[in-house]
Amino acid sequence: MKIALFHYSAPPIIGGVESVIAHHARLMTANGHRVTIFAGRGETFAPAIPVKVFPVLDSKNPEALTVKSELDKGLLSERFYSLCDQIQELLNNELPDFDVLIAHNVTSLNKSLPLTAALCQNYRQPGFPRLIRWHHDLAWSSPRYRNELFDQYPWDLLRKKWADTTDVVVSQARRQELAQLMGLSAENISVIPNGVDLFSFFKFNEQTIRLIRTLNLSEMDPLFLLPARLIPRKNIEFALQIMKAFIVNNPNAGLLITGPEDPHDPENALYRQNLMRMRNEMGLQNTVHFLADVTDDFLPDEIISDFYRLADALLFPSFEEGFGIPLIEAGFENIPVFCSDIPVFHEIGGENLNYFDPNGDPSAVAKMIDDRLDSEMTFRWSRNAKNNYRWESIYRSLIEPLITEERKK
Repeated sequence: MKIALFHYSAPPIIGGVESVIAHHARLMTANGHRVTIFAGRGETFAPAIPVKVFPVLDSKNPEALTVKSELDKGLLSERFYSLCDQIQELLNNELPDFDVLIAHNVTSLNKSLPLTAALCQNYRQPGFPRLIRWHHDLAWSSPRYRNELFDQYPWDLLRKKWADTTDVVVSQARRQELAQLMGLSAENISVIPNGVDLFSFFKFNEQTIRLIRTLNLSEMDPLFLLPARLIPRKNIEFALQIMKAFIVNNPNAGLLITGPEDPHDPENALYRQNLMRMRNEMGLQNTVHFLADVTDDFLPDEIISDFYRLADALLFPSFEEGFGIPLIEAGFENIPVFCSDIPVFHEIGGENLNYFDPNGDPSAVAKMIDDRLDSEMTFRWSRNAKNNYRWESIYRSLIEPLITEERKK
């Protein structure tokens, strides 16, 4: 599918909308669409995503600024119509081969009313791509633009419903504003929020990213981390039992066990086999993941650190330890710790950790963990943010269905 993204400027120009356009373009391209960005300023930032720069689209183009200074005084001169004609010709020449045109802010802000008017005049012509109007900001709802707006053409284009278009806003608040402004039912306006790219935000190592994708770890909610070798004193079978009980109320939860078997003890190979068998018999193949299953590579400290940043909590059920470095590492990454009730862990963490009997009832431990996590506001918000505001999940659940829906029309 060929998709055109329109805005006054594009990356590397710094701005919120420009950043959103870059994320959209990357996601659409990664999912098999052919994307071209049209803007007045910018340059190519990814080899597979062409950026076509036409100064006539730039809100800061000298000609556009002259026209805007006149419009801000309520003057509709020949300069407006001349610029509008130039943009119409550009649209007619560049867009016929596209399936969808997504216009960001250009139909809701008065930064370049000739562009708004040209698009309004052209979009219903035969062969023009279906138009999605993506509203980040609304001039008519903002006091800061009030003195620049007049109750006539072309300013009224910014507050009218354009027939046969799809309106998208970035929040429920904007949805209510747009519905009131255009006299629409809120149900006829799509809400697609902005997001954060998990991998780039955390600056994950490429190897980490491959492992996350292979094991689908970013979809686990919550994700527990158990950074330990596969040896009996780590009590990993108890962690499996806890997870079996925990997923009753949290079916998307997961556990990542990072360590290999002990290379110095041949009997540990049998322990590993027993753990794998136990996991499979408990039906936890999609819940509990051993990195030893998917890689024989040595994992440097920076990879393990990445998993601490990805994880929601540390689960550490050891029978005995000489110290407990993972508890310290979890503290550095601000994630809660659920660990066995043994003296050395009390020595390290005092009253700041959540303890359980390593020989106890796994269902009782699972309930304790669930109750503790649900009661912690920062943790609840972290889960909410990761679940609802990751670009990949936003694209999968909201953007791609919108594009598919448009294709069917």
